Amino acid sequence: MNTNRRSFIKKSIIGTGLLTGANLLSNEVFAHDEVAKASKISLSNEDVILFQGDSITDVGRDRKNRNANDTSALGHGYALLAASQLLNKYATKNLKVYNTGISGNRVPDLQKRWQEDTLAFKPTVLSILIGVNDFWRTIDRGAKTTVEEYKSQYQQLLQETLQKLPNVKLIIGEPFAVKGVGHITDAWYPKFLAYQESAREIAKEFGAILIPYQKVFDNAQKNAPGAYWAADGVHPTLAGAQMMASAWMDCIKS
Repeated sequence: MNTNRRSFIKKSIIGTGLLTGANLLSNEVFAHDEVAKASKISLSNEDVILFQGDSITDVGRDRKNRNANDTSALGHGYALLAASQLLNKYATKNLKVYNTGISGNRVPDLQKRWQEDTLAFKPTVLSILIGVNDFWRTIDRGAKTTVEEYKSQYQQLLQETLQKLPNVKLIIGEPFAVKGVGHITDAWYPKFLAYQESAREIAKEFGAILIPYQKVFDNAQKNAPGAYWAADGVHPTLAGAQMMASAWMDCIKS
């Protein structure tokens, strides 16, 4: 368990017992230079797995449908593809998989709906991918938020989560962009890099598994150009979504 996460639990939730949270990914493909080696997540019977985030997670899901393991409720992106693999591979575990990502969301939007769209589901595995809009809106809509606010709000969100769900296993997706494709111009750099670094630091601080999606997309361009994986530089194509789902599944211990 990450030392900072252990300290937080001891300070905030006296007497709740040991936390079995996930750590950081250790295999060569997805390891990041600044995170320590760690084990993958072991799934248990009756686990509740929740995907949370923005449009990359949402992908046209039926937001009125809050049923587990339902195709229309899971959208058409990496969350659906990962869920289909989970439910197929672990058919005996009676898993429940949900998606509550909403297009356009930033961390402040997650904060406003966290109780209803996250905590109420009581996930045992929580996967979060957020951050691209926190930066993007400063470019295209004049938002005044800073990377410091992004990080502090994200930290507050996870602190609240651990207070309510001390045993939840966390997976944090690094926000990513395919440079030179679609919306991703030179205006994004170097400022966007600070948001990615913040996500990595938060994952380490809270003992979460980090999926370094930027490295995943960068490596994929050795086989096909960036637009093949994300046509507008942000939203994955079908190939990109499957690649993200595969990276997500690499977090799960066989």
